Amino acid sequence: MSDRRCPRCGSVYGGAARFCSRDGSLLVEVQRPAPAPPAPAAPPAPGSETGTGVRTPPAARPALERASNLSGQVLDDRYQVQKKLGEGGMSFVYLAREVSSGSDVAIKVLSPRLATDKSSVERLRREAGLAMRLDHPNVCRIMRLGESEDSLIYLVMPFLKGELLSDREVREGPMGLEAGITILRQVCAGLHHAHELQIIHRDLKPENIMLVQENGRPERAVVMDFGLAKERRADPAIAKLTATGIILGTPEFMSPEQIRGKPLDARSDIYALGIMAFEMFSGKLPFQGRNAQEMMVARLRGQPLMLRQFRPDLPASLEKALARAMATSPDARFATALEFAAALDIPSASPSSSSPGLLGKLKEKLT
Repeated sequence: MSDRRCPRCGSVYGGAARFCSRDGSLLVEVQRPAPAPPAPAAPPAPGSETGTGVRTPPAARPALERASNLSGQVLDDRYQVQKKLGEGGMSFVYLAREVSSGSDVAIKVLSPRLATDKSSVERLRREAGLAMRLDHPNVCRIMRLGESEDSLIYLVMPFLKGELLSDREVREGPMGLEAGITILRQVCAGLHHAHELQIIHRDLKPENIMLVQENGRPERAVVMDFGLAKERRADPAIAKLTATGIILGTPEFMSPEQIRGKPLDARSDIYALGIMAFEMFSGKLPFQGRNAQEMMVARLRGQPLMLRQFRPDLPASLEKALARAMATSPDARFATALEFAAALDIPSASPSSSSPGLLGKLKEKLT
């Protein structure tokens, strides 16, 4: 059994409540503690052996230590953790099996060194609140936000089998026209769904695109990690998260307005996707510099390199579409991800492509 607790005021709710009736916060699940076993009359000293010859287990490790090594453990009596898949600046990611269903899931646990950082915890909860609203085959959804009895905060997501786009680029090099266009259209479809819900990604890059292969179906591009996602209509609580002046995002893919700390909308994601597409087809970034800082300055002051400088075999229409997506001014870019996808509708890219300019048909196909 589990209750739901408000992370702000601490109120506890039973049943199917999802939001706090006092302050509207998204509730997190907490397990009801099991009855404590009776304490031994005279426990042996730590590390000593009992009469059975079995060494006394050490005291339960603090939650912050346990978060970094959950492999082989059961989390909240619900998830059998199999192995660690990776870790980043904010979290550890594990492969686990849901005990009740036997389904494989991915669990993202807040990093030990950040778990005591109030803003990091708030950002993770915000990620769940936004991503739980996403429901599209080209977006990774959040299934559950939970908090264990020993205060581990975690997200549960479907486990997707496949390859990161960044790994594909390293393994195979620049992509062919048809393969690249197919991936870009699917990413556009996922972004459009998020943008329709007033959500922008803010950190779009090849490391956040999973190429999923399952059940013999065609490969599917899935946009991952809305951990830096931000609603266009940001409330004061969310605004506080970026009030420190720290720019959130990956420098190589950030739009000029994101570098300047300006308000962002869907066109910032389109800019990042334009850079990502340029790299997919050429193996290079469209703005050059000796380091990330110089490349950011180049995006503020200069124009991107032209795609056909590196890939003269690609059509001029593709080069034009990417150049528009990477325009310095948001007003000069495509207004929506669907418009960008329509500009990618190159007849030679796919025999099933719809006619150029038929935005309505493309929207129906993407959504």
